[in-house]
Amino acid sequence: MEGLSPWAIAVQNLFHGQDLPAMFKFDLAGYAVGIYHLNNSLWISVTCPLGVQIVLRPAYTPNDHLEITRVSKHELGLSLHLKGSIGDYTVLVNFPARDKPVIQYQTLIKLHKPLLIPFWPRDMVITGPDGGSQEMAGTVLVSQVGTRSGLQYVTLDRPESGAFLYFQNLTALNDYARLTETSLGNTVGGSWPELGFALPPTLKNKAIPAHREVVISDAFIAFDPDYPKDELAQARQFLELLADVYLVLPKPETRYYPWPEMVGKGLHDLEFSHGCWSHGAGQDYLNAYVADYQTPPELMVQLAVLMPLTDYYDWCKTDLPAIQKIRKGLDAFYSKKLKTVVRFLPALAGQLSGEEEQLQPNVMDSWYLHHPLLNLGRLAVRGDQQAKKLFLDSLDYTIQVARHFNYEWPVLYHMETLEVVKAETEPGKGGEKDVAGLYALVMLHAWQLTKLNKYLLEAKRAAKTLQGKGFDLFYQANNTAFGANAMLWLYQETKEQLYLDLAYLCLANLVKNMQLWDCDYGYARNYPTFFAVFPLNDAPYTAAYEEQEVFAALHNFLLYAENQAILPAVNILVPEFLRYVVNRAQYYYPPNLPKEMLSEKVKTGQVDHKLWIAIEDIHDGWEQSGTVGQEVYGAGVAFGIIPRHFYRVPGEDFWIFLDYPTAHFRHSSGQLSFSVKGDERFHCRMQILKTGKKVLPTFTVKTKTNVLSGKKVKNGHQEFTVPGNSTIHMHWS
Repeated sequence: MEGLSPWAIAVQNLFHGQDLPAMFKFDLAGYAVGIYHLNNSLWISVTCPLGVQIVLRPAYTPNDHLEITRVSKHELGLSLHLKGSIGDYTVLVNFPARDKPVIQYQTLIKLHKPLLIPFWPRDMVITGPDGGSQEMAGTVLVSQVGTRSGLQYVTLDRPESGAFLYFQNLTALNDYARLTETSLGNTVGGSWPELGFALPPTLKNKAIPAHREVVISDAFIAFDPDYPKDELAQARQFLELLADVYLVLPKPETRYYPWPEMVGKGLHDLEFSHGCWSHGAGQDYLNAYVADYQTPPELMVQLAVLMPLTDYYDWCKTDLPAIQKIRKGLDAFYSKKLKTVVRFLPALAGQLSGEEEQLQPNVMDSWYLHHPLLNLGRLAVRGDQQAKKLFLDSLDYTIQVARHFNYEWPVLYHMETLEVVKAETEPGKGGEKDVAGLYALVMLHAWQLTKLNKYLLEAKRAAKTLQGKGFDLFYQANNTAFGANAMLWLYQETKEQLYLDLAYLCLANLVKNMQLWDCDYGYARNYPTFFAVFPLNDAPYTAAYEEQEVFAALHNFLLYAENQAILPAVNILVPEFLRYVVNRAQYYYPPNLPKEMLSEKVKTGQVDHKLWIAIEDIHDGWEQSGTVGQEVYGAGVAFGIIPRHFYRVPGEDFWIFLDYPTAHFRHSSGQLSFSVKGDERFHCRMQILKTGKKVLPTFTVKTKTNVLSGKKVKNGHQEFTVPGNSTIHMHWS
């Protein structure tokens, strides 16, 4: 603790060693909760079993006195109405999870006069137990960065009093942000012991208007009395606490989007748009970005599109010329000198500008070696002989590099000398920490393909180096998701608990970098953002390519998790993330966005508003998007979604769509059964999609215990609401 603000000192003086008169007292699963009306604030004090207090301030008025005007109790909590000189407050205090220590409070204000907010104190201060001989201590392990979730995960270290998750539901504050033209990024933070949410200041002189009720806080706090002894326990606890909050969190509605109708447009533009391709060394190659003709072709780009295209081909069994076009150029990325595939096309590497460190011949960004190998390995397992040869011929070099760096990869290194070109992302932050998980997955595919135990041993060695990285493991979202797959695969093979715990550590790092709120101000009123994932720790935007790959990887994660005793939080959070990707991802395509929200200044290439190729970046609502470019290597979004969420019923003129992950489809004449993953407390959308001119037959849809009722929707389709973690039986005549 380096210093305290006057507001934090006032709270500590008020609540430490004082026997204050409480308006209400509750016992909440072993936590003592008191509600206090003192001076210019309303307070909620939560006392842990060992005496540590988390003091929350739902209502505050500066230099004034709040008067209680009315209090009413209800089934889940109580409502308090207060009056101050600036306006009237309503505070709703709820205990939404009956069997768990979860508190919610929402604060609304109706002002007498328009109000500017130059400063607002944070709404949480932690104080030590009365009479304690040692100074209390705690650790903030996760806190909001940019427009990620407005949360903090905090352990109470001295005395060891468990941990809690503070979650500000920023969706509820969109009205405040719109009225004041403020961003809700970086609003949850602070330093120990003064934490939580603070209203963003009204720097643009846009006032909160008078006589209009506006939400100024909507906080959820979930507690756990168990103290996590290490990073693995912390990861599990973080996921479980977040799941506890998610169960009671208001969530935005989803809607059906006709992905199959759109995919043809994307295929056409990918194959025929001149901006997507360049010609060099006698072959056509995909550009990384539309109209980026300066950067030589990259292997990662080719395979990042080929893999989802192959998934889509396996689903539709229709000739896709782009697949063959990409395949023709792959062999040219193999260096006989280095005995490995390389990042940039060797024949054109001399054209690299050298303006950035990675734009130099034979300089490798660590994950750029392993990502193409992963896709080559996945293709090889499917029987692709070209991919198999490139994959196997590159493994010795890949292992040599891994051992040279002792499975701790730098950001950049020279491929010939293995000299480090850039060691760390930032001084003291280390290199690409999650590459060990990506490398382990490459090795597991090598083991699957060859049955040689040396590759399994390599995967295990790399996996163990993920220990000790805690919530700083995440370098890039897709790599971390692939690492989760590798760890769960290793657990499946060995039954060693360490690997399962490392899988949870990877997932916790992913969830830390998600946006569990729906931004609805500025340009963001045109697209949803709920459950988006950010590509890098410090990225100010979400990105199509990384989202699509995390989406595909987490589908695979659930496949590895079948028949495993998985943490309940995983079955809540992962299927919900997948559902919201299907709901959201179409808004990476420029034709689905208003032209004015796309930046005219583009870092790489150009953005064509009419082209069905995803833009890389979606920003905070007050900022334009598409500033990085229109990423050709993110073109796989639709090709990855359709095979995983649309089921073609053999011999029938209809398809089945579900926005939850599914498995085990079994079809016979007039009958279909399948399993829906997830948690039974959640529901998803199922549509029966008419594909011909015939009217849909009459369907009977059942779970094990219930017959489900459907409804007719647009274009003659039918829609059902289906529970998670269920088996669905369908009959039709």
